[in-house]
Amino acid sequence: MDLSLNAKDTAFRDEVRRFLDDKLTPELRAVGKLMTSVYADYETTMGWHRALFEKGWVAPAWPVEYGGCDWSVSQHYIFASELSGAGAPSLSPMGLGMCGPVLIGYGTPEQKSFYLPRILNGEDFWCQGYSEPGSGSDLASLQMSAVDKGDHFLCNGQKIWTTHANYANRIFNLVRTSKEDIRQRGITFLLIDMDTPGIKVEPLVMLSGEHIQNQIFFTDVKVPKANVVGKVGEGWTVAKYLMQFERGGHAYAPGLTTRLNRIRAIATAERASDGARLIDEPEVAAKIASAAVEISGLEFTEHRIMSALSNGDAPGAESSLLKTRGTEISQLLTELALEAVAYYALPFQPHATRPGGPVPGFTPPKGNEAPVGPQHSWPVTAKYLNDRAGSIYAGTNEIQRNIMAKAVLGL
Repeated sequence: MDLSLNAKDTAFRDEVRRFLDDKLTPELRAVGKLMTSVYADYETTMGWHRALFEKGWVAPAWPVEYGGCDWSVSQHYIFASELSGAGAPSLSPMGLGMCGPVLIGYGTPEQKSFYLPRILNGEDFWCQGYSEPGSGSDLASLQMSAVDKGDHFLCNGQKIWTTHANYANRIFNLVRTSKEDIRQRGITFLLIDMDTPGIKVEPLVMLSGEHIQNQIFFTDVKVPKANVVGKVGEGWTVAKYLMQFERGGHAYAPGLTTRLNRIRAIATAERASDGARLIDEPEVAAKIASAAVEISGLEFTEHRIMSALSNGDAPGAESSLLKTRGTEISQLLTELALEAVAYYALPFQPHATRPGGPVPGFTPPKGNEAPVGPQHSWPVTAKYLNDRAGSIYAGTNEIQRNIMAKAVLGL
């Protein structure tokens, strides 16, 4: 695996930069800097999605025959690094990074021809129906039922922590089609239209005040059998395949590097009050240097995974390592950012940031509409609060360590 920049890579990097200069507007760049979630708001997400789709770069990791890009491993990493460095907002991974790869791997020809183009052009916006009130990390205990009614299933149950379900028009779901002695059996991977009668979406507001998560109630929802991905009763196999992409199908390091560089810039600037610099405090300098080392180690793991993906392989147990270290380093950076902005982290001012969804019930105090503190401090507290979920979603980091212990260490 050669990651050095050759002439072709340099030309590609310059092409990416020209594209970003042309299409990444000041508004989009501002969103990237002021995001408080791993997700941009829906309108921003879809605007940036359309720009990338028109260029043919919205799903570069997909096989070329389905709309992906014939890029080398280094080009994929260059692309991710340039997006992050330029402050581009993130795209929703539910369709492009999860449902799409699953359909490519397990979908029927009819499913691929119908859904994949709609994921690419943004016509379909997906959410994920995995977790239930009593089935989070122990996903095999899920209880949402899908009863065979001949040509369709009748679905009843509940899903929770469903990101952007209030915007999605489709959901990929794990449902129980039979009860077996081994709980992983009898689970089916099912695609459901969110406009189907019997579906109700209710908001869940996060610690940061944002409405990003939701709970969904299914009451006698009719779903055609043609919407099964893989085989009935074998959805656990499909789900495990998907979770490898969810946990390790993208690069953490470029975004983490960009965030650390911002923290370093804050710490290096002189304080107006006394001219001192935070970076001159040995403890702070050591924390920033340690974070840089952690990110560098993660980067090389990502290179190995991207190499496997470029050869047509699915990410394996390394995806659990990526998810664990990526989210833990991200949380570390939110803590460093809090330390860097000090008392400017105290005001709750989501109107000065770009949250991943609405902030219900918030109104700026009268006469205090102008944000408090320097711009780099505005999203810090909300980002810290939002990022507490990072070590829980996509399988808790404790579960990821169990996977690594079993699959890598043979314990």
